[in-house]
Amino acid sequence: MSFEFRLLKKDKDSHARLGELDTPHGMIQTPIFMPVGTQATVKTMTPEELKEVGAQIILSNTYHLYLRPGHQLIEKAGGLHSFMNWDRPILTDSGGFQVFSLNDLRDITEEGVTFSSHIDGSRHFISPEKATQIQMALGADIIMAFDECPPYPAEDDYVQKSLERTTRWLKRCKEALTRDDQALFGIVQGGMQKKLREQSVKEITDIDLPGYAIGGLSVGEPKEIMYDILGFTTPLLPGNKPRYLMGVGSPEDLIEGVMRGIDMFDCVLPTRIARNGSVFTQLGQMQVRNATYEEDFTPIDPYCDCYTCRNYTRAYIRHLIKRNEILGFRLTTYHNLYFLLKLMEKMRAAIRDNRFMEFRREFYQQYKGKI
Repeated sequence: MSFEFRLLKKDKDSHARLGELDTPHGMIQTPIFMPVGTQATVKTMTPEELKEVGAQIILSNTYHLYLRPGHQLIEKAGGLHSFMNWDRPILTDSGGFQVFSLNDLRDITEEGVTFSSHIDGSRHFISPEKATQIQMALGADIIMAFDECPPYPAEDDYVQKSLERTTRWLKRCKEALTRDDQALFGIVQGGMQKKLREQSVKEITDIDLPGYAIGGLSVGEPKEIMYDILGFTTPLLPGNKPRYLMGVGSPEDLIEGVMRGIDMFDCVLPTRIARNGSVFTQLGQMQVRNATYEEDFTPIDPYCDCYTCRNYTRAYIRHLIKRNEILGFRLTTYHNLYFLLKLMEKMRAAIRDNRFMEFRREFYQQYKGKI
């Protein structure tokens, strides 16, 4: 089974690129944002609604699905696509980020990581081979290598050892992968040090893979550092392979990432903030549960044509959120995902028309951050 990435066009004034990625469950138009369905569901959304908002591919989490309900059960169900009734592409992360986020609950060796479950404290061990085997059982179209994600800040010596271990683990993941209908992506690490990012890119891309990801960003560093490291790292990656920036999903970060040559993004941000009553609008991020909107009978975003904005007002959604009504969380989630996926669609059109930088300027003229 071939995973073909076609680079269709490059923007004339930036590194933004338009592409297509073929997978066993359909073609993905890039650049694209992937909604996160951590536990085999994008919270509050049905698969049909995900299609309505324009989701081409979603992400699920190996760590969480391994713990509950277990990858063996999902394999018995026919794989993740069948289990969750989603017939479009799926990407699974390796669980590495979640395991390394456990800090005091895990022990790292060359063989892998022993950790305590955040659910019940039970002890588990995941190696590069096991992470790959779990993802093979899940059956995602794109699977991620098991990597070590260093914290921010971290000493250069630690980051260097970490990225070298990530390279060794990638080789073991590739050897363990026996399915030809899954594409393994390697992950570039190296912290905030350019020389280490360069070393990691060389080591990871020496291993021929269908695509490459940039990890270890948006982990607490200032935005200007993230953009600087991203702008340095992305051009070092092969131009004929998809480039995936992990864990980034604010509107401005998507625009800045695309401008620097990124093709794929994922983040829990739009769904997480939606459950707190925070929504994206063309004018900035808005907290709809604020008292300001108690008698505001206008849509969340007057420029948006999503189901939520066509049918419901800020006052009604505020009422639902304040009373913890599930419909409120569904409506804000629907809107936020639609907003980001429509933004990606607009960026693809701007690249196609050789006006990406003009689009970027127009976006920032309206978008003022938080309102």
